Amino acid sequence: MKILPDWLKAGYLRVIEPAAQWLVRHNVHPNTITTVGTLCTIGCGVLYGLGHIRVGGWLLGLTALFDVLDGEVARRTERSSVFGAFYDSTLDRIADGVVLGGLAVFFATRSEWWGVPMVGTCVLALIGSFLTSYTRARAEGLGIDARVGMLQRPERVVLLSAPQAFFGLAFHGLVLIAIIVLLTVTAWITAAQRVKAVHEGLQPEPAEPVRVLHDTTRARSFGAHSRRRFIAKGE
Repeated sequence: MKILPDWLKAGYLRVIEPAAQWLVRHNVHPNTITTVGTLCTIGCGVLYGLGHIRVGGWLLGLTALFDVLDGEVARRTERSSVFGAFYDSTLDRIADGVVLGGLAVFFATRSEWWGVPMVGTCVLALIGSFLTSYTRARAEGLGIDARVGMLQRPERVVLLSAPQAFFGLAFHGLVLIAIIVLLTVTAWITAAQRVKAVHEGLQPEPAEPVRVLHDTTRARSFGAHSRRRFIAKGE
């Protein structure tokens, strides 16, 4: 499920280009950018938990640029590393957990917004988001590319920020509720798709059928020898 078209991604990269150049010029380490972005995302989760849904949505949307900037700066300064990728992925899990945890706290403290069912939905969304990341990481450890599924992390961040920024709790919170349900369902479907991809990737390739070639030369010589014996005996 591709929510973000390529033209939008290209436009976003052009918008953040001045920020990327400034960070490169001032020799800011990519891991520092990742850390600051995660701290800002934690702030978004706190805002969600306190009920400031619209403000949290705008802040999360702005914070998303750190997810792109750290990689851009790492490539331009030739600081890409295995630890950097590991560190970025680890902090992404913290960010996802805090944002969804903040939404769970919001619903738990406000029964008028379908409190208990939505708390359970947020927990399922949290488990599903962790599963999508774990299945991909585990698959890569097995040498299998499992970058498949309905919803990747960039689309998940957009769904957790843009609708909240524009709608907040409008329509009696139905927009927020629908987004969380959609995230939950697509997260579990994505995890299942990745499990299926790994299962198929681990299947042994079917062996090619062995073709038995008959020795026609030997058969012809055996037939000629039999005819000679037949003539010699006068039979």
